[in-house]
Amino acid sequence: MTAKIIDGRLIAETLRAEIAREATDFRNQTGIVPHLTAVLVGDDPASAVYVKNKHLACEKAGFKSTLVRLPAETTQQELLHVVERLNADPTVHGILVQLPLPKGLAAQPILDAVSPLKDVDCFHPENVGLLSQGRPRFLPCTPSGVQQILIHEQVTVPGAHVVIVGRSDIVGRPLALMLLQKGQAADATVTVCHSRTKDLAAVARTADILVAAIGQPEFITADMVKPGAVVIDVGINRVGERLVGDVAFAAVSEVASAITPVPRGVGPMTITMLLANTLKAAKLAS
Repeated sequence: MTAKIIDGRLIAETLRAEIAREATDFRNQTGIVPHLTAVLVGDDPASAVYVKNKHLACEKAGFKSTLVRLPAETTQQELLHVVERLNADPTVHGILVQLPLPKGLAAQPILDAVSPLKDVDCFHPENVGLLSQGRPRFLPCTPSGVQQILIHEQVTVPGAHVVIVGRSDIVGRPLALMLLQKGQAADATVTVCHSRTKDLAAVARTADILVAAIGQPEFITADMVKPGAVVIDVGINRVGERLVGDVAFAAVSEVASAITPVPRGVGPMTITMLLANTLKAAKLAS
């Protein structure tokens, strides 16, 4: 068996075109341009690339995009003041604080300070709570991107056993909540594995859909995958000059029925869902 390679970039382009059309209609009706402001503290090269990609995606979709750059020496209080100023600015619809923050800055109080109505990353406790109750205001970007891939690829999710390897607040936990709920690409039976899971490989082999989001390069090997399973690789890791996912792509491709590559897999979908959330935030504010 050779797996179908799922082109996340192609799916993302299709969805971004739809978002751009919706944003144009919204602008024509209201005169409002969706506006995302990113806050970048310090000079982490990877963070700078991520912010640039988000900026370009905003421009192509007809959104306004603003970058607030702050030095690495910025204090916690100074950063809180920036967030408070953006919260109070009615022309800003979405606020994104790029992580990781430099040493000495605590991320959680900053993320908690972002207005829930502008929290387009869906990190605020209020939005996480709404998600857990099945009535989300925003959907977390990467989990939502994974769900959209499953929808686009017409993967049968209701009744399927989904194993998520990784329990982070950014991917594993919110994705589990979303897949457990009723609806499209949901109604699944979900198992979340982590560093304390006993015989993780055996659990992974029971998955109809296996999601790797553990942050360890090529952690998922072919012997951990049930033949015919759909494999979604959320990880992105640099190994020497190569970018690799959390899945040993070549070997697992010989076992799975479909697989996302790294790059061109989940990554483009994350930015796409950020655009969707920003547009929704603008509509909520109108």
